Amino acid sequence: MGTLIMVVGGVLVLIGALVWSGALGWFGRLPGDLRFEGESTRVFIPITSMIAVSVVLTLLVNLVLRLWR
Repeated sequence: MGTLIMVVGGVLVLIGALVWSGALGWFGRLPGDLRFEGESTRVFIPITSMIAVSVVLTLLVNLVLRLWR
């Protein structure tokens, strides 16, 4: 369990470093992410970005579960 927590923490640090450095600046601007702007209102619906996150997380979880067994 400790190893799993350390790996998850390392991955979060890596993702944080990528966001901080600007390497993920394209994320949230994919085709299919909806943006509506009015005079006093902005609405952002990241449909494509969340589908991409879901696919990546599903693949990672399946990989980890296969390696764990």
